[in-house]
Amino acid sequence: MEPASVPPSAERRRDASATRRRLLEAARDLFAERGYEGTTVRSIAARAGVNQALLFRYFGSKRGLLTEVVALGGLEQLRETPPEELFETALRSMLTRSAEGAEDRSLEVYLRSIGRGDEAAGTLRNLGEEYRSALAGLSGAPDAVLRADLAMAWLLGIGLMRTVVAREPLAGADPDDVCRLVLDTLGRLWAAPDDRGE
Repeated sequence: MEPASVPPSAERRRDASATRRRLLEAARDLFAERGYEGTTVRSIAARAGVNQALLFRYFGSKRGLLTEVVALGGLEQLRETPPEELFETALRSMLTRSAEGAEDRSLEVYLRSIGRGDEAAGTLRNLGEEYRSALAGLSGAPDAVLRADLAMAWLLGIGLMRTVVAREPLAGADPDDVCRLVLDTLGRLWAAPDDRGE
């Protein structure tokens, strides 16, 4: 008995889905390596092994592609992670990611792209505001939003020093050691003054 053939429309959908995924993965990696402004549509298409026109067909623009990359990484992490685990999850994903096959490079995309052009700024600012809102809910202190901003600044600073500047000893530090030191201190930041016996 001969195997059932796949209808042409189903084959096209499967190919379109695979092409779309390759474009997302290529964009994720290039935005993480070069930043938004340093990444061209041509380089994304070349890395994905497709024609540039397909990028515009599936995403509309480079910014549309950035929005989906951020949604796949950072926004997905936000929605799937309990707030009390969010900081550690973001920190660990940045500390332990490998260049090969990394699924979540949203922190690197954020670090290399924020402030580099108005086109990307709105999308990335929204991601930062959602993270801040989730983190602010962890503190009962009246200045919880400030504390959340401080936590984010620390996270981004660690990311900058480890992945962009590659400064030792942080660049080569064991992820568990970094997490232990950071999370021990972070607990004090979330605590309201009354929680610390003040």
